[in-house]
Amino acid sequence: MGTITTVNPATGEDLTSYEQIGRDEASDRVEACHAAFEKWKLQSLDERAKVIKGIGQALRDNKEELAQLMTDEVGKLIKDSRDEVELCAAICDYTAANGPTELADQQREPSNAGRGIVTFSPIGVIYGIQPWNFPSYQVARYAIANLMTGNGVLLKHASNCTGSGLKLAEIFVEGGLPENLFTVLVIDHDTSDAIIEHEKVRGVTLTGSDTAGKTIAQAAGKVLKPTVLELGSNDAYMVLEDADLDLAAKVCANARLYNNGETCINGKRFIVTEKVYDEFLDKFRARFEAVKTGDPNADDTDMGPMARVDLRDTLQKQVDQSIEKGATVAVGCAIPEGPGAFYPASILTDVAPGQPAYEDELFGPVASVIKAKDDEDAMRIANDSRYGLGGGILSRNVDRAIELASRHFDTGMVYINTYGVADPSMPFGGVKNSGYGREHGGFGIKEFANAKSIFVGSA
Repeated sequence: MGTITTVNPATGEDLTSYEQIGRDEASDRVEACHAAFEKWKLQSLDERAKVIKGIGQALRDNKEELAQLMTDEVGKLIKDSRDEVELCAAICDYTAANGPTELADQQREPSNAGRGIVTFSPIGVIYGIQPWNFPSYQVARYAIANLMTGNGVLLKHASNCTGSGLKLAEIFVEGGLPENLFTVLVIDHDTSDAIIEHEKVRGVTLTGSDTAGKTIAQAAGKVLKPTVLELGSNDAYMVLEDADLDLAAKVCANARLYNNGETCINGKRFIVTEKVYDEFLDKFRARFEAVKTGDPNADDTDMGPMARVDLRDTLQKQVDQSIEKGATVAVGCAIPEGPGAFYPASILTDVAPGQPAYEDELFGPVASVIKAKDDEDAMRIANDSRYGLGGGILSRNVDRAIELASRHFDTGMVYINTYGVADPSMPFGGVKNSGYGREHGGFGIKEFANAKSIFVGSA
């Protein structure tokens, strides 16, 4: 089998090598996960919740080691890595507190029986294929919910954060989870395809590109297995005519540059009404020019490297193609000299249809600024995308912004006068090419549950 070697993107130095397992061994691990599930599904909701709470504590107990590992593997700022571990622990706390209520039996009064019961039963082993940009959060987001449901969980993590995935498996057991119930598979793509087809795998979830989503959905569909897909986006943040421009520049800069610009729900297109365009751009550019890029472990670093050199090269190609088709460089947009996968905080203006900066997802610290005629035109441009994960509205008229968000913005999530990544209490997911299904907020806990109807007559 092949070998995976992780690389520190800040230095270009090799970290650790891991041996991939073959198809037979991977199948054996699926069987072991299923065997663990057969026992776990019989645990009460309160017993499962107690273990989930223990995993949250174990995450906090191992925060520094896990955070440093994530920073070393993917270049996250160390403070962001620590925050990510805390978010994972918060997911555990929320799930433990709310899971038993969400999954409790519901009583009904059917017309064809004396009474009815709806019970939410686990379905089996759930296979998760996850990316590198949040090595712990992406895992916790689906794994904790499914463990609460009573399912077993498999993980194929992105190769460049293999160590983080394996560390999470150790932490879960330390928190009280039975062995094999959460299983990491260090495998290649062909073996992954076989896992989807494995008879003991009952559902598949993926976070990744829309191209990957189509491939996985097709593979799962062929064997009639449900999927949840979170597929990224080119989220639009609208700066309306009445926006507080100092706040707008701050929120939009954070929305674009958080996590080194490598977040599915980052702001990527910034649609600014003509009336305030020049003033906003000046404030926005000043924030980007002030960003200090460097060692992700240093307290005074604003932005670390991208996760891999090849990802940076892809971003540069998209930038170059956009410039060739009429976009203008306002800040940055060129690969710096020196080691590592660094890329500057960058802004493109004159962004228009037909350019990658308009049509596609630029997964790195490059902002696409688009001028709109007025607020109505800004809403039109925001929805002019094949994606629909999140987005933002900057406006002093909050009630009107809520109206636009709820009735007109064609996305799964909207941030008004703020930016955020995720919260355990709110559903997370998108529409159109950003995928389907929801995680968090009590929704994810039922995505791979069997809503079973029980009709009860008189004895």
